Amino acid sequence: MLIGIDLGTTNSAVAIWRDGRSQLVPNAHGDFLTPSAVHMDTSGKVSIGAAALDRLADDPANTATSFKRHMGTQRSTSMGGKAWNAEELSALVLRSLCDDVEAFVGARPVEAVITVPAYFNDRQRKATRRAGELAGLTVRRLINEPTAAALAFGLQDKSDREPFLVFDLGGGTFDVSIVEMFEGIVEVRASAGDNRLGGDDFNAALASLARPRADPQGVLDGLAQNRREAVLLRAAEKARRALTQAGEVEFAFTLGEQTYATRVTESEFEAAVEGLLRRLRDPVVRSLRDCGMDPAELSDIVLVGGATRMPVVRRAITRMFARFPNSTVHPDHAVALGAAVQAGLLARDAALEEVRITDVCPFTLGIDVAERDAHGAMVDGLFSPIIERNTPVPVSRMGRYHTMGDNQKKIELNIYQGEARLVADNIRLGQLSVPVPPRPAGEISVDVRFSYDSSGLLEVDVSVPETGLTRNLVIVDEEDRRDAREMEKRREALARLKFHPREDAVHVALMARAGRMYEDHIGELRQMIGHWMTAFAGALESQDLRRIAEARTMLEARLEELEGPAIL
Repeated sequence: MLIGIDLGTTNSAVAIWRDGRSQLVPNAHGDFLTPSAVHMDTSGKVSIGAAALDRLADDPANTATSFKRHMGTQRSTSMGGKAWNAEELSALVLRSLCDDVEAFVGARPVEAVITVPAYFNDRQRKATRRAGELAGLTVRRLINEPTAAALAFGLQDKSDREPFLVFDLGGGTFDVSIVEMFEGIVEVRASAGDNRLGGDDFNAALASLARPRADPQGVLDGLAQNRREAVLLRAAEKARRALTQAGEVEFAFTLGEQTYATRVTESEFEAAVEGLLRRLRDPVVRSLRDCGMDPAELSDIVLVGGATRMPVVRRAITRMFARFPNSTVHPDHAVALGAAVQAGLLARDAALEEVRITDVCPFTLGIDVAERDAHGAMVDGLFSPIIERNTPVPVSRMGRYHTMGDNQKKIELNIYQGEARLVADNIRLGQLSVPVPPRPAGEISVDVRFSYDSSGLLEVDVSVPETGLTRNLVIVDEEDRRDAREMEKRREALARLKFHPREDAVHVALMARAGRMYEDHIGELRQMIGHWMTAFAGALESQDLRRIAEARTMLEARLEELEGPAIL
């Protein structure tokens, strides 16, 4: 059985694709949301979900929450005398969700689609996949959370939709994706996000605001730090949720028989989180910029994630876009429902035969290079992008590089993922060494081709034109590497993309036609055709398929207007 899982920072949910639709699976309490919390007592007994969350205030030392924020890191949590990392804790939550599915349908799931924040990097995605494996699942696909939400939103009526923005603010992460739907194709145009921004941060801001007033004597200072934080954040969570319904609420916590409380107004809370609200803007601007879109071109702003229920967030979104957002999808359920749609697609369900989904590369992929500064000094450790972020996948891109030193005998290529200028601030994915003939600096070139698919397979091909030597490196999860047949199939799909757009027969023919017309005309017309050819050549060099398609359509139209349709 293949299931869809929303592995969230605050809550998780699971859904199945059955009878032509997504269906949420209830847990043992009859709820569709399971708190992403784990507790272990001194005897080693583990509690998951609501039972674990109930122990946070009185036994925080043995309770773990918000561990999704530490996926892909070395950080561990000590519980029951044992150190647990984020993927192990996540595996316990995933196993609990599988128990719920088994109780609901009578069969144990063995495969899953698991959602991740769009801005999760390679390490975080691999850690999520390992969490699924630890839970006994074969992870068929990791799908970006806003993409999953877009599936849930877009398949309500399966009608075409102009580009819309999915605004996904959860408990620990923030993502935005710009999505378009036409003729059954769900196309992600761009994604951006902030992995350190979510409801938890709004809780912390509210706790900082209310604590001095609720506890002027500093009674909380006598508590251990982890218990003090647990008491404050639990009170803040309760008060923040209450602020969605009222303009003024009580922030209160109890120690022993004494209750400490203060009143907090919505305007005070809004002032306290002003910096967080400003941070919501940057990923929105980046995603719009990356796909060359104006906010006015968006047909909808779709809200996803429990934290979007906050009135202060909804007002900020309304001000940002000068219109009200769309809240027709359930903010807590949409991601799991969309994951189940993806599961249905992978299972080739007949109800989804006409649906296709395309996604984008969330981070830029490139290599480290060296450059000479204005004084001729060598500056190394610089990042040279090959596949830019928000490029539609699957994709293949090539860059040409040259030797920097005289008689250089090899080129060391270090592959990175990230956006920073210095590779030290990005994530290293692998390394490839290529021997080159010793020649004067700059005389030897290497072509570096990156090919990347929606499942995270990155294939690096390096060739030395002067010698014909080639080298290949495949960067993939170890679990994927074990399935040789599936790996070969994915590599064959990428191989079909490994040519430069200027080599495409259609483009060659179009440039040949333009070249002939350039020869046939003189004066201003010849000059104009030359400019058209230069513009189209620039589009081809960009290797951006959308830009190339637009430039091709424009050049064809101009040539036909000038001399009529091509004569076959």
